[in-house]
Amino acid sequence: MHLTTTLAPWAAHDTQLILSCALGLALIIVFISVLKLAPFLSILVGTFAAGFAAGLPLEAIASAFSKGAGALLGDVGIIIALGAMLGALMAESGAADRLVSTILEHSTPRTLPWMMAVVALLIGLPLFFEVGLVMMVPIIFVMARRSQQPILRIAIPALAGMTTLHALLPPHPGPLIAVSALHADLGLTLGLGLIVAIPAVILAGPLYGIWLSRRMHVVEPEEMGKLFSTQQNGAEPPSFAISLITILLPVVLMLGRTVAKLLLQPETFLFNTLNFLGEPLVALGFTVLFAVVALGWSRGMARERVGGILRKSLPPIAALLLTIGAGGGLKQALVVAGISTTIGKIAVGAHMPLILLAWLIAVALRQATGSATVATTTTAGIVAPVVAGLSATHNSLMALAIGAGSVFFCHVNDAGFWMVREYFGLQLKQTVLVWSVLQTIVSVVGLVLTLVLWTTLT
Repeated sequence: MHLTTTLAPWAAHDTQLILSCALGLALIIVFISVLKLAPFLSILVGTFAAGFAAGLPLEAIASAFSKGAGALLGDVGIIIALGAMLGALMAESGAADRLVSTILEHSTPRTLPWMMAVVALLIGLPLFFEVGLVMMVPIIFVMARRSQQPILRIAIPALAGMTTLHALLPPHPGPLIAVSALHADLGLTLGLGLIVAIPAVILAGPLYGIWLSRRMHVVEPEEMGKLFSTQQNGAEPPSFAISLITILLPVVLMLGRTVAKLLLQPETFLFNTLNFLGEPLVALGFTVLFAVVALGWSRGMARERVGGILRKSLPPIAALLLTIGAGGGLKQALVVAGISTTIGKIAVGAHMPLILLAWLIAVALRQATGSATVATTTTAGIVAPVVAGLSATHNSLMALAIGAGSVFFCHVNDAGFWMVREYFGLQLKQTVLVWSVLQTIVSVVGLVLTLVLWTTLT
């Protein structure tokens, strides 16, 4: 089956948009890797270059950049700050060390990457990727330090577990958007998504992490290392139970919100309560307060020390927040310029199987906009008119293929790219190998398995 829909014919402006997008990305890469400028400043310059080359007025570029940066930081910035506070409390109280010790007792150096992938799958199921990452970072740092293994061998399986779930499985926003737009069955998409996700996590996580850690040596970044250092001053660390409750509390609260939306009647007291507590900002904020009491005050930690831990957790993430905001600004400027429509025109001119075309549209939109949500929403809208007559299974597989395409080779206009770079102190080339290649493995495995299932279940 092929895609047939109506869009305006290709125009000179579309060619201009493609070239301006390429110009902006090239400038960002040169400014960061060659001129060694700060990523925030490099992305700002690249955004204005791309927008100006695309024909946008300078004030429109500035407005789009501010809007995109503000929107992304509004969604992610406070969550990252709360996650840094929680991570610092868990590290300094010894809770992270307690969790790591227990995991190490039940694993060997050979099985540890696999254990980290499983932990990431469990934590990442109800969480947005950014929330899961800020919660896993202290565990990754302490685990690498305690096990004396390369940090990439520990980090990559965790990253793979979380990003695969974010791309393929409801209740994450991308898959939910695709399920809704294509009128797919939620339960069937979840079941097929697990079939696709598990091999993707294995290949992109433990296997790729073991391979890359032998070829690329990454040392623990100094500032982040200090932030997640255990300094208990001789005090007994918290019990495993309270440490586990602390790390899983936001997971449980957000999972409760998802269950409420699926099973409960709206506007009932229980629904409203679970919906409120499961909001990521509320769930993480509540967890930080819980950690202050459970990991700090109740164990005799002075109020001044608890306050000091919370304050010192914020300066190391300032550059990270600015960089993520700039990535959101670049994405918004390209969207305002009309890149999504241009990509749609390219798709209409192609002649190939529908599921492969849907994946390619999502890939192209993600490369251009840096947003999995924009890529998923736009792709689902383009292909929705021609999937109405397909079976429920095929609609679910279409949703999964779109989700897989939306994470292909995420690069400098992706918030996750900069989070990984700043958290682990990577160079630009190293970030490409750690993050962009990892996501490409997830994307390609997702495409291959959805094609296989499409053929076998026909």
